[in-house]
Amino acid sequence: MAPKSGGIDRYVLFGHPVAQSKSPFIHGMFAKQEGHALTYKLVDVAPEAFRGDALRFFVEGGAGANVTVPHKQAAAELVNLLSPRAERAGAVNTLVPMDDGQLRGENTDGPGLKTDLTVNLKLSLTGQRVLVLGAGGATRGILESLLECQPSLVVVANRTAPRAVEAAAIFKSLGPIEGCGYNDLPGLGRFDLVLNATSASLAGELPPVAPGNIARDTVCYDLAYSRGDTPFTAWAKQRGVERTYKGWGMLVEQAAAAYALWRGVRPETAPVLRALTEEAPVSIPFHL
Repeated sequence: MAPKSGGIDRYVLFGHPVAQSKSPFIHGMFAKQEGHALTYKLVDVAPEAFRGDALRFFVEGGAGANVTVPHKQAAAELVNLLSPRAERAGAVNTLVPMDDGQLRGENTDGPGLKTDLTVNLKLSLTGQRVLVLGAGGATRGILESLLECQPSLVVVANRTAPRAVEAAAIFKSLGPIEGCGYNDLPGLGRFDLVLNATSASLAGELPPVAPGNIARDTVCYDLAYSRGDTPFTAWAKQRGVERTYKGWGMLVEQAAAAYALWRGVRPETAPVLRALTEEAPVSIPFHL
């Protein structure tokens, strides 16, 4: 892909706050790997200024942008074209400028998670029972990709049951999915995979999973990531779960998917993931 201006392509991450992001490190390693000349910077922008700042960035020749909380929904409303995945999720994490000047919105969160689960961790979700904790934007970004893996059932559980039911209804045509409240979990039996898509555990709150929902061979995966255990993975280990994972792989894989949309080539993720986990801070929220 030819540079957009000045010989060096410019990419950014829009968020608020955004200083904790590892995206410049990740995309810098991708660029070095591929021999691409580019810059990738963090832009902390308040919600009321996001639309104007994003449009200005592209008018001035920006080559692409990532979007993290709290702007993913606003990004979906900003673009001219939405991918089917982003439209269903109602959220965009990758902005791609088109040759005709229009902006396309994509969501690479779900594909990033799917790649980490099925390729990096070599998990098969076919015929499995999957529980997703939380019904916010993080959950909506991953449900389509989970259902693509043909599980026997995906349950979305949330503190407020109607929100979980609403989220499940959006994806009902793609596969077996239900929504419920946390109070309903004790009657739902054991799950093969439990995904924490909330930030509650980072604040010290224990997961609302019932004892009968997990067993030793249940896989517990936290979309949050840290060098050591997150509160969620620590909780799972205390209950005898043998396989617990954090979201570093999802972070790197979704970034690689975004890079491929911008540059036309998907970089190798394994060396980036190794370097990132070796240098990881104690705890980072699950967004970019």
